[in-house]
Order: sequence, then C-alpha cells, then structure tokens
Amino acid sequence: MNIVKRLYDWMLSWGNSRWGVLALFCFAFAESSFFPIPPDVLLIALCLGVTTRSFRYAALCLIGSVVGGMVGYSIGYFLWQTPAGEYTALANFFFNHVFSVESFEQVGALYDKYNFWIVFTAGFTPLPYKIFTISGGLFHINFTMFLLASIISRGLRFFLIAGLIWKFGAPIKVFIDKYFNLLAIAFTVLLVGSFLLLGKLF
Repeated sequence: MNIVKRLYDWMLSWGNSRWGVLALFCFAFAESSFFPIPPDVLLIALCLGVTTRSFRYAALCLIGSVVGGMVGYSIGYFLWQTPAGEYTALANFFFNHVFSVESFEQVGALYDKYNFWIVFTAGFTPLPYKIFTISGGLFHINFTMFLLASIISRGLRFFLIAGLIWKFGAPIKVFIDKYFNLLAIAFTVLLVGSFLLLGKLF
C-alpha cells in the first residue's frame, strides 16, 4: 500500500510540471497494460489547473489509453503463450506483479458470453482495464470490436470527468473522488442489462 501511495503522489506531482500533458499520455498508455493507477488522477489535476483545456486533456488521455490497450492486446495475442500453450516468462511476470492467474482466467471465461460488453465495462468502470486488454488478445476476440468498445468506454469515462470539471470547477472534485466510480458501475449495469434484456425479448 505504501508503494501505491507513493506512486499516486508521484503521479499527481506531474500536474504542476510543464511536462504534465506528456505524462498524462504516458500514464494513460501504461495503465492499459501494466501501470496500477488509472490516469484519472492526473487528468483531474490537469483539468483543475486549466479548466478551459479539460476536453483537450480528455482527448489526449483517450488516445493514450486506447493505444496502450492495443499494445496490451498485442501482448496477449503474440507474447503470452508459447506454441505449446504454456505461459511465457512475460506472462509469469505479470501474474507475479500485476494481476493474478485466477482473475485473468475468470475474465477469459466472460468473453464467451459478453464480448463487446465486457470490454466496455472494463473501460468505463474502475475494473482493471489491463487484464481485459491482454486477455482480449490471448483469446483472440475480434480486434475491431475490441477497439470500438475501448474507444467508446474510455471516451465516455474521460470526457465525463473532464466535462464535470469544465462545468462545475474545483467543487466537483470531491464528488468525483467519492461517487464517480459507483455511478459508473451503476450506469454500466443498467446499460448492459437493458441491452441483454432487449436481446432476449427481440
């Protein structure tokens, strides 16, 4: 926990740097495959610093995250298993330091049922997006679908945060910190549930 807290503080410190925008892109990129802290932390800090550039920051965060997601997909597709079906040294490193074997395999099982929606859910909610990008590549889910779900979900998340700050300014930060993830989960459950219900009815 101390390491995560130090990473969080270090990440937040880039909000006062002239390289903050570049750092935002890099963090968004890295979080899609291995970095433990979502880019929202720095996105919020930058938007609060220059509110008029909020949507520009959101767009940059989206690009970095989606490109990083494509890299994560490539890792799963090309580098995760040997031709014999065994996990590579890279995969074992991730299992030891980034996420567990159990969580990874559970995500893989979900792709058989939900495909687009599981990527959307990971991109919009606080679920660890990196597990879904890598497993998406490993299980060879349709890349176009993966890319579309990532763009829509990550875009909704980052632009919604930026829009709230652009509209309400600094006071909205407390609301985002406390309730945004819960609302994102609730919204996703309702949205996915509605589409699944419609699919059964029609």
